[in-house]
Amino acid sequence: MKLIDLHVHSTASDGSFTPEEVTALASEAGLTAIALTDHDTVSGVGEALASAGDSPLEVVPGVELSCLYKEKEIHILGLYIDHTDKTFLDFLNHAEIKRNSRNQLMLAAFQKDGFPITMEDLVMENPDTVVTRAHFARALVKKGCVSSVDQAFKKYLDPDRPYYRKREIITPAEAIQAIRNAGGFPVLAHPCLYRLGWMQTEELVRNLKELGLGGMECWHSSNYAEESSKLCRMADRYSLLPTGGSDFHGAAKPDIRIGSGRGNLQVPAEYLDALKLAMFLGQ
Repeated sequence: MKLIDLHVHSTASDGSFTPEEVTALASEAGLTAIALTDHDTVSGVGEALASAGDSPLEVVPGVELSCLYKEKEIHILGLYIDHTDKTFLDFLNHAEIKRNSRNQLMLAAFQKDGFPITMEDLVMENPDTVVTRAHFARALVKKGCVSSVDQAFKKYLDPDRPYYRKREIITPAEAIQAIRNAGGFPVLAHPCLYRLGWMQTEELVRNLKELGLGGMECWHSSNYAEESSKLCRMADRYSLLPTGGSDFHGAAKPDIRIGSGRGNLQVPAEYLDALKLAMFLGQ
């Protein structure tokens, strides 16, 4: 069975492998396609496309947009984005400005309390990266403030922790419309991670469908098999296409492997074929 991975990250945001290295890993894993979906940026897409070249691996230009739904941060994947579209790039630049403002507030709070981290520690010699909370976590590990990325989130960076700062982020409607305007296909990322419960998850899906959502990430490294099956049935009820991805980050999530997640993830290439057909038909 031909396998794909429609949710991977690189050093363009909070992954630890460059876009070129990500494509090499995907080829080594025998995947036929990956989507590079860095947080709020498409800056790594060109490199990924170039590195794949004429190889059998298809690189899907993508993005993962953070947005706010009823005070809960959710993520929308955009697949087959036109990564050169000026309007979309301006949209991402506006989102980055909001993110950077939040990062400065968080960094100032850490430094005020004596944590020895700087912006240079966060960007890790990659000034073009989009800094996320994962960058803070890795810097805290490197400085010996915590023993693991997971501990950094649980102790300092999760929404109910002392150094978390809310940021002004876009709405789901804005995210979906921006993706559609850039020729992309909008997909709700990892619904189970929001811990809404099944009734509220279905309400979220129903609302997003009305806004133009096209698909739902039914298969993800964090899911149990039963959860993925429920999500597939939900996607079918709302005429959404199922997709799947590992959410590969490299060192930031060392137990997640590209293409196979935590060992048992298998996303069939037929999912991507169905998505392409839907886009061709204008769905």
